[in-house]
Amino acid sequence: MSRHPSTATERPIPAQQFASDNYAGICPEAWAAMEAANLGSAPAYGEDEWTRRAADAFRTLFSADCDVYFAFNGTAANSLALAALCQSYHSVICSSSAHVETDECGAPEFFSNGSKLLVAQSTDGKLTPQAIRALANGRSDIHFPKPRVVTITQPTETGQVYTIAEIEAISATCRELGLKLHMDGARFAHACAALGCSPAQITWQAGVDVLCFGGTKNGMAAGEAVIFFDRALSEDFAYRCKQAGQLASKMRYLSAPWIGVLESGAWLENARHANACARRLAKAVAGMDGLELIFPVEANAVFLSAPEPVLEGLRRRGWKFYTFIGGGARFMFAWDADPEQVDSLAADVVELAHAHAEPLVAA
Repeated sequence: MSRHPSTATERPIPAQQFASDNYAGICPEAWAAMEAANLGSAPAYGEDEWTRRAADAFRTLFSADCDVYFAFNGTAANSLALAALCQSYHSVICSSSAHVETDECGAPEFFSNGSKLLVAQSTDGKLTPQAIRALANGRSDIHFPKPRVVTITQPTETGQVYTIAEIEAISATCRELGLKLHMDGARFAHACAALGCSPAQITWQAGVDVLCFGGTKNGMAAGEAVIFFDRALSEDFAYRCKQAGQLASKMRYLSAPWIGVLESGAWLENARHANACARRLAKAVAGMDGLELIFPVEANAVFLSAPEPVLEGLRRRGWKFYTFIGGGARFMFAWDADPEQVDSLAADVVELAHAHAEPLVAA
């Protein structure tokens, strides 16, 4: 299997789409590990060598004696992690654009038996110590759910990356206020690649208690890892996973792909390539009249503001993208993004922008 296949097709359907990194297939390293795990039988429900080896690979990666659990998807991972940190009368502080608030269908509230999300308005998706402190100290009477957890998304839904210093500042605020810190890392690898730091530096060393490390958006078919750096917080978490339908009977098919991507280093190489493709598109359209990058391109997302005729032109040429996040066209790049297809998208954006601008210049 080629890592970054170069393909071509005639219009109007592009050979590759960048609406979501969920569109991508399985990377060779994950596929090979799953294939190896399939060569025979193995104990069920996580009592297999593949699951043990995957958990140890995370401990090695983070240089930490952490507890590791495997879930099918990010919604379950985030929701169960937050539920483990909360009682039903607690609340969780998050950004207004956080995935747990906007895209998980109330799952965090459901699995926690009602813990309320306290939302801080944020234009770039980031939480700040000031916003956290304002929500945590807003009310302390018994009629209001008691703040218990802060959750941050790394990178944010707008593609912004929290720096080490920003996470440390948030963590210090959490400790001051007696709050736990959870990180939604659906694209955690892309943040590590963007910052050029070790996974430990932006998690437990910076004060993160629990991380949900995403694999689905970085070369795996399915699967997220819930990592408790504070092992006391994971008490009975295995029971939560079972009750929520997240205990896979053939667990090795969730855990083995992690071995493939972690032990080979593909988890980071995949993210670096995806980030580079985002920068490639951003560079190609930068400075064009009528086009604007809504947010700085820091990870694998590009948010582009363009006149509606340009966006409609892209749709007619077969390009898919979302516009409900950030107010512009969102393009996401995955491990298998073909640079030639990125250039093809950029060329169409530039051509359409020129065509739209010409009548304005003539007038």
